[in-house]
Amino acid sequence: MSSDFEGYEQDFAVLTAEITSKIARVPRLPPDEKKQMVANVEKQFEEAKELLEQMDLEVREIPPQSRGMYSNRMRSYKQEMGKLETDFKRSRIAYSDEVRNELLGDDGNSSENQRAHLLDNTERLERSSRRLEAGYQIAVETEQIGQEMLENLSHDREKIQRARERLRETDANLGKSSRVLTGMLRRIIQNRILIVILAIILVVTILMAITFSVRRH
Repeated sequence: MSSDFEGYEQDFAVLTAEITSKIARVPRLPPDEKKQMVANVEKQFEEAKELLEQMDLEVREIPPQSRGMYSNRMRSYKQEMGKLETDFKRSRIAYSDEVRNELLGDDGNSSENQRAHLLDNTERLERSSRRLEAGYQIAVETEQIGQEMLENLSHDREKIQRARERLRETDANLGKSSRVLTGMLRRIIQNRILIVILAIILVVTILMAITFSVRRH
């Protein structure tokens, strides 16, 4: 399973490197090429998110005692993804002549207030994105904790069931031992009674023999 995770890691590293390179080129491209490059980067972002989802699923299948290292790596990858998305937005909005012209006028001679308002909206979007990412991370961690608790409860249940089975086996063995000891005790008592009866018969026989011998003399 860890080999699958490492394969996704390699694909993610290659993909994010390509995204980083393309983001740096976006502001310097002509409008037509810029549109094509932006569309291509957006598609690669979708592919990167799918890889993150696959990696996240793989991490959930890892035993709890070995999951910590992979969870830390996942957090690092998600932070990297968030940074790339922020850089991409800045590349498109803060430095894109095409987007600025569409929002502020074709002539590009907008006022400083409009420019500041646009940048402020961009920062708000970035803050909202970071809050959503933090909320998602908390939800994922909560789900992982819940899953670990369920696994621990399942293990405890199995232990309890095994203990009950051992107790049943012990009770059965004690019952058999009790019956065997009862039988042995009964035979011992019977043997002692038989010995006493034989001893009485022997004493009576000796006494009768002595009495008969005395009478003859």
